[in-house]
Amino acid sequence: QVQLVESGGGLVQAGESLRLSCTASGRIRSINAMGWYRQSPGKQRELVAGITSGGSTDYGDSVKGRFTISRDNGQNTVHLQMNSLKPEDTGVYYCKLDSGFDWYWGRGTQVTVSS
Repeated sequence: QVQLVESGGGLVQAGESLRLSCTASGRIRSINAMGWYRQSPGKQRELVAGITSGGSTDYGDSVKGRFTISRDNGQNTVHLQMNSLKPEDTGVYYCKLDSGFDWYWGRGTQVTVSS
């Protein structure tokens, strides 16, 4: 089994920053990529940011220029630095791990941005 544990969510005001972290543990065969998705009220889960084992990154259009994803390979940890937060960034943020064989999800961490 693979476990993903997210941390760092919370309540902030618009314009402020948050840093999310996700650590993977357990029987990890390999890591092709890790990433963050979010689900906002009334919307489908969407990609926020992803990073491959080689360091290539991808971002959702709505967060480009504001969010930065990074990874500590040796720690199987991925971080999401979120700056200039907006009320529309509110949602549950989920960490995802792609092992190349399976996908694994964390339980999510709530991010709420007040206007």
